[in-house]
Amino acid sequence: MRVCLFDIDGTLVNTGGAGQAAMEAGLARNFGVSGPAEGISTAGRTDRAITEDLLAFHGLPVGEAAIARFLDSYLEGLPGELARLDGRPLPGVRELLSGLSAREDVVLGLLTGNFIRGARHKLSHFGLDTFFDLDEELFGGFGDHDRNRDDVARRGREAVRSRLQGWDPAEVWVIGDTPLDVQCARAISVRVLAVATGMFSKDELARSRPDVLLDDLSSTGDVVSVLLE
Repeated sequence: MRVCLFDIDGTLVNTGGAGQAAMEAGLARNFGVSGPAEGISTAGRTDRAITEDLLAFHGLPVGEAAIARFLDSYLEGLPGELARLDGRPLPGVRELLSGLSAREDVVLGLLTGNFIRGARHKLSHFGLDTFFDLDEELFGGFGDHDRNRDDVARRGREAVRSRLQGWDPAEVWVIGDTPLDVQCARAISVRVLAVATGMFSKDELARSRPDVLLDDLSSTGDVVSVLLE
């Protein structure tokens, strides 16, 4: 059984900055702080790490209570920001997911830094959630508990092991748009397809040495052939 684990932001969708806007609004609404946090990297990182860094940047306590409070506020505002901003699925994504999900020899999952509830909001807004539902649950690795993206990949590995009653790294692909996507795939010894649809150019991604590097996912037949090779 082939397993395809997709990143979300920059790989499947461009949200138009909805996640960042919802995080900033959540900080203002719940903690009374405003303004962008200079120097906090977001590309490929986990929402857990970003949240902790945002709280620390503003001199707020970094603990489970504060993170839970922030998360509730962020998730409350995210649907409105998704509706307000000009986001979109990226080229070829809907066609690719439709083709893969129709096959009985493929399992689709996610390997993303998003909080799982945030991932669901983003996918459902763009009508992509049905491709990833497994008994009404999203499947894969998410950024709720770990700062390190490699640890998210290890959680994804355990989700695959549980779902398929085994683990064969030769059957697994990670699909993402950042060097951290490539890195986390290597942490679990699987192949990785990188696409230059996010913040990183093909030249920048090439330096992380993915197995396959594409401009985007628009050539559905070619991408399917790669993933099912």
